[in-house]
Amino acid sequence: MGGEIVARSKIGFVIQQNEVNTMFVVIVKFPPIQPGKDAAFREWFVQTNKEFGSHAGFISRRLLKPVQGGNYAAIVEHESHETFMAMHNTPAHAEASKLVAPMFDGSRSPVFYDVVVG
Repeated sequence: MGGEIVARSKIGFVIQQNEVNTMFVVIVKFPPIQPGKDAAFREWFVQTNKEFGSHAGFISRRLLKPVQGGNYAAIVEHESHETFMAMHNTPAHAEASKLVAPMFDGSRSPVFYDVVVG
């Protein structure tokens, strides 16, 4: 059930086309965190992972810190765009957004993706 090999990379990785296995991914680029708010932001992320993780279709949500400078990003994985939007449109999500907004120096920037090979 590994899929059909469609290419081999120059460094030896095998790229496979899997059977249809849909997944929806959002990559969120966060703005700079206000001075002194880093620990609170990370705690907010931990707490909201617990809340959002109970929603139907949720797969995972991870916070990424750049290796050299820059701002945090997050990867959110859901079974589908529909399950993501159902979670995104809840009162709990609206409240979480209100709580974190003052920690930012700017706005979040999400980009939506459908997984096509994986």
